Amino acid sequence: MQVPLLDLKAQMDTIRGEVKAAIDDVVESTHYILGPEVEKLENTIAEYSGSKYGVGLSSGTDALLIALMALDIKTEDLVITSPYSFFATAGTVARLNATPVFVDIDPKTYNLDPNLLRKWFSENPDKTERVKAIIPVHLFGQCADMDAILEIACQYKIPVIEDAAQAIGAKYPSKTGSQRAGSMGIMGCFSFFPSKNLGCMGDGGMVVTNDETLYQKLIKLRNHGSAPKYYHALIGGNFRLDAIQAAVLNVKIKYLEEWHKGRRKNAEYYDNNLTVPGPVKPFAVYGRDNHIYNQYILLVPEKRNELRKFLNDSGIGNEVYYPVPFHEQECFEYLGYKAGDFPHSEYASVHTIAIPIYPELTIDMQNYVISKIEEFYK
Repeated sequence: MQVPLLDLKAQMDTIRGEVKAAIDDVVESTHYILGPEVEKLENTIAEYSGSKYGVGLSSGTDALLIALMALDIKTEDLVITSPYSFFATAGTVARLNATPVFVDIDPKTYNLDPNLLRKWFSENPDKTERVKAIIPVHLFGQCADMDAILEIACQYKIPVIEDAAQAIGAKYPSKTGSQRAGSMGIMGCFSFFPSKNLGCMGDGGMVVTNDETLYQKLIKLRNHGSAPKYYHALIGGNFRLDAIQAAVLNVKIKYLEEWHKGRRKNAEYYDNNLTVPGPVKPFAVYGRDNHIYNQYILLVPEKRNELRKFLNDSGIGNEVYYPVPFHEQECFEYLGYKAGDFPHSEYASVHTIAIPIYPELTIDMQNYVISKIEEFYK
């Protein structure tokens, strides 16, 4: 049996007609960049995420970049984030000549540890005034501990940008009520990369916010800082979302909650039936219903790479997210970190794998994955 890590064809088989019709409508309109489809998506995603405004963008990376630009992040500024994420989280900080500062993760959730964040501020009082943003990452589909993070940020008057690229629709049980990923900080950033729970047919992203002033600034920044056309109040970039990508997403968003349910159902099946001693199943700190399971991550204390080879040889897709933490990346050597500085991130990088979790998985496919993992350990 072949069980891919992700099967986008299986998803497309259920919506192909709608997607083709939506693309044909864009082709006939000849309105290919921004326009009505993008505006519709912006309004839908803003409402879905619990925010007032949405700004459609060319990628999740550009969403992070433009959010930092909207806060005027520049040389000499510090931005605190996790060392364990997709590269864009820290790479966009460095692109603006600011300095990424890393705080280790909680080993159970893989998200930024607020206790360690608080410790950083207590140990670095001389650097506090230079910190211009904090970027918690809602990794693998589960929110970071935002109440604690926002409390610290409020204490030091530092804006929080949520990296919600993997967590659209994930919920957080805040003390003020249930909140959706992206709506709790001053801005939230989404990615519509094809492998995401809500993915387009190329690159796409969005920033959501409740701040009208920031919204107006983001609108300008995504179009070279221009408003009106040819009059540039700011230096921005070309971060516009294509109408065809928005049209595809406008179809898919109607099914997103059902797809989340499918992933949760598959996670529950793994949780209940993958019982062999060895791999540690993911920890849903707020309960499975608040998690969207962009990935189902196993912690493998021993023989991770051997297990990966065995699964590959058995036709089972798997992946390592992420094999090298930021502080060990060659391009960040200048930051002066060393191996051992962030032990939880380092441990996760060499002891975790993702196994198939997409909603179209059948019980037979899951049973095959479970049986092969059990076979490896027995």
